Amino acid sequence: MKSLFCRFIEDRSGATAIEYGLIVALISAGLISGMTAFSGGITNMMDMLANHIKNSQ
Repeated sequence: MKSLFCRFIEDRSGATAIEYGLIVALISAGLISGMTAFSGGITNMMDMLANHIKNSQ
């Protein structure tokens, strides 16, 4: 049982896949939070442009 546990602890075969998964998760979280932060400003800018276009006619 001890040798099985030692082999399990020393096994690194899935480490790269887990690392890539963590990197993708962090990048995704950053993109989502960035888009959320800028969405309000973009919405306000588009509303302002729409009002200017509507009022100029």
